Amino acid sequence: MAKYLKKMNPRMASSQAQVQETVSQIIESIRTEGDAAVRRYSQKFDNWAPTSFKVTEEQIVAATKAVSDIDRQTLNFAQDQIRRFAQKQFDVIQDFEMETFPGVTLGQKTVPIQSSGSYIPGGSYPITASANMSIIPAVVAGVKRVVSATPPFKSALPNRTIYAMASAGAHEIYCVGGVQAVVAMAVGTETIKPVDIIAGPGNKYVAEAKRQLFGEVGIDLFAGPSEVLIIADHTADPIIVAADILAQCEHGVESEAVLITLSEDLGLKVMVEIEKQLLELETREVAAICWKNRGEIVVAENHNEALELGDFYASEHVEIQTENVEWYLENLTNYGSLFLGSCTTVALGDKGIGTNHILPTMKAARYTGGVAVGKFLKTLTYQTLDPKGLKYVGPYCSISCGMEGMMAHKKSIDMRLQKYGLPIPEVTRLV
Repeated sequence: MAKYLKKMNPRMASSQAQVQETVSQIIESIRTEGDAAVRRYSQKFDNWAPTSFKVTEEQIVAATKAVSDIDRQTLNFAQDQIRRFAQKQFDVIQDFEMETFPGVTLGQKTVPIQSSGSYIPGGSYPITASANMSIIPAVVAGVKRVVSATPPFKSALPNRTIYAMASAGAHEIYCVGGVQAVVAMAVGTETIKPVDIIAGPGNKYVAEAKRQLFGEVGIDLFAGPSEVLIIADHTADPIIVAADILAQCEHGVESEAVLITLSEDLGLKVMVEIEKQLLELETREVAAICWKNRGEIVVAENHNEALELGDFYASEHVEIQTENVEWYLENLTNYGSLFLGSCTTVALGDKGIGTNHILPTMKAARYTGGVAVGKFLKTLTYQTLDPKGLKYVGPYCSISCGMEGMMAHKKSIDMRLQKYGLPIPEVTRLV
């Protein structure tokens, strides 16, 4: 039976209710007032109200020049890795056509969504990597209009992020942040045409905006505060495990960090090591609060129990630091992205190893994966019949219509059967 060395505090439901109300008000204001509301909220939250939120070509050139050579090389390296992986994802998606009966042809074709909106967060940190993660898959998928938005950083254009957005392939770039940016891209304003899908991470307000707008616009996934779960046995290094936990904790005070260990001794050493590393961590004010409130360590009796717990948490990022990492790769099913072995840390995936860092949180990994090329593609089906094919499937579908009492449906089939001299099945309408 699992033993908890440390348990996290539950999230406050009242806080989420306040978030929902605030976001709802912003959405309604932008619906009715358009750009004026976007500008008002941008001034309020970011102290940023330019004449136009759209970043011009001249500003992009200036931002590019302001980024150092090494920073550009770093961003270019990450973009190349992400683009290569996204292209491979695209290459394995196949259209097909099949004949199920003589004269009955069914097919599938994949087409890109027409327009997408990428939100790149930049409140606590200007997350340049998120530009790569949400823009490049859309571009590789063939989206015709890729829009992107990011907040200012310290009341100025975030040069590195602007460069990343432009070099990743965005067609339109806006410097506006938070809920107001997501809503503007989703519903449209006088100067920002609406898009068909919104992608990208963000804080709890951005996540709530996406939730409330879903249906009116597509979204990549429902994402909340970032999460890591580490499964480690006696072979793991407690110093490395502690560092990986704190790396996740610096995302924000509501992030979540969980260690499932097969060794109580390792768990205790990790707790001690975390306190030591916090003393010298530049972001300890955030990380310490997160670890105190949202950190958890549980000791599992065996690998099967660790696996069961791992699938229960269904975390955004899952690291496996055990002597049998392949077993977890084969058997673990609920995670956003899996990091196998002691050399493989979440930060590599976050910044540019090639996989995507926009991943499901809050147990959404039970039913969805992270952002990939497929998020920007629609799988469409088609079918065609000739009289020979109608002979095979028409009667069964006609009977099915009658069974359900949908007699106009039945008649639309029966008329075709009659036209081609095929027998019409008699079915009593159900009441």
